[in-house]
Amino acid sequence: MGLLGTAAVRGGGAVLPRGFWAAVRVWLEKPQVANRRLCGAAIEAEGTVLPGEDGDASPHLGSGEESAGAAELGRLWREVREELLPFLAAGPGRELRAVLRALLPRVRPAGPPAPPVKELVVQDVCNGTVTFLPLEENSEGKYQIKKCNIYQIQLTHIGDEEWSVSIIAPSSEDWFSDGITYPKLSWLGDVLLSKLAKWSVEQKCSEFRSTLSLIPVAKYSKIYQDLKEKYKEMVKVWPEVTDPEKFVYEDVAIATYLLVLWEEERKEKGLANKQSFVDLGCGNGLLVHILSNEGHLGRGIDVRRRKIWDMYGPETHLEESSIVPGDSHLFPDTDWLIGNHSDELTPWIPVIAARSSYSCRYFVLPCCFFDFHGKYSRRQSKKTQYREYLDFVAEVGCVCGFNVEEDCLRIPSTKRVCLIGKNRTYPPMERSLIDEQITQFIHNRQTCAVVARDREDGFNHNSHSDLCKGVSSELPENMMEMASGIWMPGFQPREKVEQTRNCAALPRDFVDGVVLNVANLLLNAVPAKSCSNSHGGNKDTWNPGESLSLKEVAEHLNKETLKRLKSEYGGLQTLLKNNHQVFQVLDGRVHIRDWRKEKPSRKTKPEVKRCLSAEAFKTRLCWFFIHHPDGCSLPSESCPYAHGPEELRQSETIKKKKHIW
Repeated sequence: MGLLGTAAVRGGGAVLPRGFWAAVRVWLEKPQVANRRLCGAAIEAEGTVLPGEDGDASPHLGSGEESAGAAELGRLWREVREELLPFLAAGPGRELRAVLRALLPRVRPAGPPAPPVKELVVQDVCNGTVTFLPLEENSEGKYQIKKCNIYQIQLTHIGDEEWSVSIIAPSSEDWFSDGITYPKLSWLGDVLLSKLAKWSVEQKCSEFRSTLSLIPVAKYSKIYQDLKEKYKEMVKVWPEVTDPEKFVYEDVAIATYLLVLWEEERKEKGLANKQSFVDLGCGNGLLVHILSNEGHLGRGIDVRRRKIWDMYGPETHLEESSIVPGDSHLFPDTDWLIGNHSDELTPWIPVIAARSSYSCRYFVLPCCFFDFHGKYSRRQSKKTQYREYLDFVAEVGCVCGFNVEEDCLRIPSTKRVCLIGKNRTYPPMERSLIDEQITQFIHNRQTCAVVARDREDGFNHNSHSDLCKGVSSELPENMMEMASGIWMPGFQPREKVEQTRNCAALPRDFVDGVVLNVANLLLNAVPAKSCSNSHGGNKDTWNPGESLSLKEVAEHLNKETLKRLKSEYGGLQTLLKNNHQVFQVLDGRVHIRDWRKEKPSRKTKPEVKRCLSAEAFKTRLCWFFIHHPDGCSLPSESCPYAHGPEELRQSETIKKKKHIW
């Protein structure tokens, strides 16, 4: 065994050594974040062991866990203890922490799957070491240590806030590497060591659970690879405008998760038949198609039909219909309700599941933030908006009587936390009490939202919080029977025809007014700064103005303008970015664009860039030539925009269209 590499780290008592053990825990439980050839690790058992001569092992498992893992850990410890002692500095009587894990290789598209590799990991907190001991099973079914692949990670205190993280391993002649579960020594010394050093001082504590924490990772990896291969042709024939790579493989991953989750549920509950489902707000319907093909009876409902629906065939049941939460949209014979990026229906899905039947369960993957009555309004500044919204949807599930579980999916999306309601927290005879509780909760949310909206519009309520607390005793009679069984009169389902709301459809005069207003604000934010115009413009100096944050810009716009922009996706920022001739928005700050500093985009090939520039050249008036007090910073021959109507020319695109027609 020799020193493979050392990385220096700095951290006071609040950071190290605690940060080091947190980093080790990441490598133990989520090795795939460093080694992309692994799909994860299964922790089979962990507990305290004694290196004494009697070979005692007393693994401690959490309540409710089976003792098989503890027994296996104890047996392994007794088998390998004598081989292990030379690698440990601990003397007799000292407690060590042992973890038995199985490394799970990522399933390959071709060839036989690589088997899991068991490792015994021993942590000596007092000496700052953690030793990884791969295990091999011999012909008699007993495990022995694969000595050539033992490695140890050490934390050493040098002095004050100086520490070092080191990896010790055998010589390269003895080390065996398959590039997957046994990586190369150079990878351990370079990649893993640098990651451990970085994690040790980052002090990042994720507010979300580890990915796939509720299902077996190995089973997920196998099924995902099978489905990915099965549905890869969908990418080639995808008729929608959305990115096929993202949407196909994301729905494959979500389908895989549900299939494994449901298989585990059938084992747990002794169910013979595969679960039925309804996907509310099914969108492109691919998730419904996959689940149906895998033997689950179900259907999808969406307000708007998609082109791709016609490609699935009659076995995939998809319906074009609006869903308004109420008595007419219950699913008493359905096992699971699915909300995959279900927008305005997201908080309603636990309610619909609770009222459909006592046995109905649900799965939601929240994306856009909606309350029962419309857009979700933030109430806690100490949380991220995403975390706050997830907590709200989880709260809805709890109010509906579900034991809500949270997990994180492996999908190409920033919004990948799902909430699952599998089991109820109340007996069947209490359904009516829970239903009243749900009614009260929805009414309270609606009333508080009205108060908050009134306050925004200038109505004064002396005590917002008192009013929200007090409405629970003022529930209108027969509220839930209003409007022919609709649970919330005035609920607005998604519009059948999707509107363009990226500021592109706003009236031109409105947009021009905002652009001029913001530009003048930037130009007058500080005394005019002069820059030498060395590029031959029509003036010797040119004022680039000052930069302001989006918040500062918004504060100078009137309420009506802001209200109109809020109804568009991205609001003020989107409008300014759309007008990229005039503005640059960088890191939340707005700048006047200086065209003298513009460089060609690296993302666009030079020949394509030249073609696009030629087609668009002088087809629009130069904003700066007309509105900027110093005119345009570029001379007419260099500016891509027209300096006056006499320079305007017709767009090549328009000419082509006229020729075609």
